[in-house]
Amino acid sequence: MTISRRNFLKAAAGGGAVLATTGVADPALARPNLEMPPKAIGLLYDATLCVGCKACVVACREANDLSPVFSTDEKLWDTPLDISAYTFNVIKMYKDGNGENKDQLKDGHAFVKRSCLHCVDPSCVSACPVSAMEKNAENGIVSYDADRCIGCRYCVAACPYGVPRFQYDTPKPKIGKCELCRHRLPEGKIAACAEKCPTGATLFGTVEQIKGEIARRRAAKPGEMVAYERQRVGSGDTHEKKAPRYVDHVYGEKELGGTQMMMLSGVPFVALGMPELPERSYSSISETIQHTLYGGLIAPVVALGGLVALAWRASKNHQDEE
Repeated sequence: MTISRRNFLKAAAGGGAVLATTGVADPALARPNLEMPPKAIGLLYDATLCVGCKACVVACREANDLSPVFSTDEKLWDTPLDISAYTFNVIKMYKDGNGENKDQLKDGHAFVKRSCLHCVDPSCVSACPVSAMEKNAENGIVSYDADRCIGCRYCVAACPYGVPRFQYDTPKPKIGKCELCRHRLPEGKIAACAEKCPTGATLFGTVEQIKGEIARRRAAKPGEMVAYERQRVGSGDTHEKKAPRYVDHVYGEKELGGTQMMMLSGVPFVALGMPELPERSYSSISETIQHTLYGGLIAPVVALGGLVALAWRASKNHQDEE
C-alpha cells in the first residue's frame, strides 16, 4: 500500500488533534506526586531561633572541603551573597526600616537559610537525562554523581528554588549543591550545619520527628518558655527561650508535594525570598506530558510530518526554479 504525502500529513495532523483533545487533559493519565520515602531524613530551620552567626555556613564549607567565597572585595557579613557551586549553604537577612524588631515585618529583621530543600518529587532528578541527580529511595537525600554528569545543566534550569549551581570557571566543571552531608552519615554523624548551630535554628532528624517538633513549637503560646533542642531531634541538649509568634505556614510541608527541609518563621516567607509554589509537583506535570506524547508516538509522528512537509516544499521550490 502506497502512502501519499497528503495522507501522511493528514495522519500527523490527526495525531496532533488527538493530543490536543485527550492525553494531557485526561486526569486519569496524570502521574501523582511522589510519596515521602519511608525513612526520610531532613532539617528543620526555625528562623526565629537564627541569630545570623553563620556557624552553619562555615561548618558546611569545612565538611565538604570547600574554599571560602567572597562576593565582594570587602569581607562583609553578607558574603557570599548566595549559594553557588562552591557554597552549599548561606544565611540571608530580611530588613525593613531601622530593623530593630526581630522577626517582624515593620522596622524588623529576620534570617533565612538558603540550601537544597531535598524535594519529595524533585524537578532536578526528573530533568536529568543521565541520572546524575538521584533521590535515595530510603532516606530521600537528593544526591549528585559527577561521574555520570554530562554538563547539560537541565537540573539548574529545572529547580524552582534555584539550588543546583554549575562551575563555570574550570575545564572540568561539576554541579554543586547540599547533599545533607551524606558522606558523614555512615560515621554516625549528622549534617554539619545542624551539628554546629548554637541555637538549634537548624535541627537534624527524620521527617517524622521534624513534623512532630514543628507541631510542638506551633502549639506553644507566644511568650511562654519553651525548651529547644540543638543538633538533632532527641539529642537532649536543650536551651530555653520564649515562644515566638509564627506565621501560619510551614514552608516545605506542601510546596510541590513537600520537601525534607521544612521552615518556620515569624515573617511571611515571601518577604524572605521564598517562592510561592503550588502543591502539585512540576515533575508530575512534565512527566505526564512526556509520557502522553511519546507513549502513543504522537510527538514523533507530528515532528516527522512537519519535516516531511518542509522537505517536500523545499524540493518543489527547487523544481520550480529549474
